Amino acid sequence: MALILSIDTATEYAGICLSKDGEVIASEEHVDQKNHASFLQPAIQNMMQREGIALKMIDAVAVTGGPGSYTGIRVGLASTKGICYALNKPLIVLNTLQIIAAATKSAYLNQYGVIDPNTLFFPMIDARRMEVFAGMYNYELEEQTIAAAIILEETFFSNLPSHNIIFCGNGAVKIPTEYLNNARRLYAVPHSVIDIVRFAEHNFNNKNFSDLVFSAPNYIKEFYNIKNN
Repeated sequence: MALILSIDTATEYAGICLSKDGEVIASEEHVDQKNHASFLQPAIQNMMQREGIALKMIDAVAVTGGPGSYTGIRVGLASTKGICYALNKPLIVLNTLQIIAAATKSAYLNQYGVIDPNTLFFPMIDARRMEVFAGMYNYELEEQTIAAAIILEETFFSNLPSHNIIFCGNGAVKIPTEYLNNARRLYAVPHSVIDIVRFAEHNFNNKNFSDLVFSAPNYIKEFYNIKNN
């Protein structure tokens, strides 16, 4: 009987939701990336008050720990750690790419009804210019490649496996059309914090908790500040 607060600020989208036993009770969303920090704490407070649930009643907090926006990841993870530390609650850190893959699979099945079980999902997050943060997942949403920074150029596409691939996420829209075909499709739909719930519940039930002190943002590559160069 888990009551879980989920937080996602890793991309241009931000959202929070409260779920009980895998069912969403309430949620709040925000799409102004520059103001994720100012959105988060008031949204949590408003949602909990509206539902008449004290924050201390939650059993755990789940958060997308990256990859994604440097600032957004920091905001989400720092806030989540603060709540967990103050309330002595377990921390669940999730991979943003896996959440995007899950949202894509769900939307695709809702629209088309079926997906070849050999299909691979390739979620991508925009990392400026022709670079993306990306990883590969199978039909069961199990990680097939470690998340990495990838340049969308011919070499990358020529080394892909021959399986059917669904490219997704806001970075996938940058793929040149010549690299897309019937076997390599673009299906970019937005994810939401609600897509976190199943993974948060699974990790809670299996006690897959992250270390509150040593959990770090998954930036993939270091932040480059042009003002310091």
